[in-house]
Amino acid sequence: MSPPQITVLGECVADAFTEPAPAGGELALRVLPGGGPANTAVALARLGTPARFLARLSDDVFGRLFRSHLAASGVDLSHTVRAAEPSTLAVAELDDRGQAAFSFHAQATADWQWTSAELAGVDLTGTACLHTGSLALVRDPGAAVVEDFLAAAAPRTTISIDPNVRPLLVHPEVYRARLAHWCGLADVLRLSEDDLDLLLPGTPPEQACDTWHAAGARLVVITRGAEGVLASLDGERVRVPAVSTPVVDTVGAGDSFTAGLLHHLGTHGLLGGRLTDLRLADVEAACLFAVKVAALTCSVAGPNPPWQDRLGPLTTDAPAVRHLDSTH
Repeated sequence: MSPPQITVLGECVADAFTEPAPAGGELALRVLPGGGPANTAVALARLGTPARFLARLSDDVFGRLFRSHLAASGVDLSHTVRAAEPSTLAVAELDDRGQAAFSFHAQATADWQWTSAELAGVDLTGTACLHTGSLALVRDPGAAVVEDFLAAAAPRTTISIDPNVRPLLVHPEVYRARLAHWCGLADVLRLSEDDLDLLLPGTPPEQACDTWHAAGARLVVITRGAEGVLASLDGERVRVPAVSTPVVDTVGAGDSFTAGLLHHLGTHGLLGGRLTDLRLADVEAACLFAVKVAALTCSVAGPNPPWQDRLGPLTTDAPAVRHLDSTH
C-alpha cells in the first residue's frame, strides 16, 4: 500500500554546531537545517511518505538554506508562508556521547508568528495525519493558533504530537499546563525520556502512560535512547530494544523515530482516524521499523535522516516484550 500524505506543522531551525577553529580567538560554526518538525517532515519524505510542511520560512540566508534542503528531500512546500521575520538559530555543543546542548536565538523569529488567516486556507482533505509539536505549540503569539488548528482538524485526521521540551526557551511548567489539552487532541503522543523527566519528574514511564491515556491519548510512545522504546496502546505495553550502531551524534534521532513510526502506520493503512483499528502488534512492528530509522540518523552527523534505499538489515539488541499492566 502506498503511504498517505502526512502534514507536519512547526518550526525549521538553523542548527549551528561548534567546530575547532583554525586559529585562537575564533569560533567556527557548521550550520545545518534542523528543528524537530522540519526534521520529521524531511525523514517522512525520504522514507517515501508524501510529506507536506506548514512553516513560516524567512527570506534570510538560513531561510533559503531551509527551502533548498526541504525541497531536495522531496517535502511539499506549497503551503509555507514567506515570513518577514528572521530565522531561528540554535547553537549546539556536543558532549562525548554525541548528545547536544543547545542555546537558542529565537526572540521574535519567523517560526512563532502564526496567524489564523495563514492557516485558514490549508486543506486537510488528503491528509491522513497531522503532526506537530516542539516549540510551535508553546511559543507565543502563534501557539494558540496552532492549537486551534489541531482542534479543528482532530475530527477528521489522526493527530500526532511530540512535546520536545526545550527548557532553555520555555519553562517546563508551560508544557505541563497544556499537556492534558494536547492529549485530548492527540491520537499519538511521542516523547523522549528526557521529556518525561521534565514533564512528570520522578514518575515511572508506565504511570506516565496511564496519566496521558486518561487525558485522551490512545497511543503513547516513550523513546529511551540505548534502552529502546516503551509503547503503550490503551494500557497494553510493548518494549522494543534499540538498534546497535556507531553513534556520531543523537541530533534528530527522536524526530526520525517519529517519522518512521508514522510512515509505517500509514503504509499499513492505520492512519486517517482515531486509530480504532490499531492493535499492539501493529505498534510493535512500527516501533521496530522506527528504531532502525533513528539508529541510521545517529550514525551520521546532524539531523540527517536516511533515505528509503539506505534501510538495511539493522537488528535490535533483544526481542520485543509485550504485556498488559494497566488498570484500563
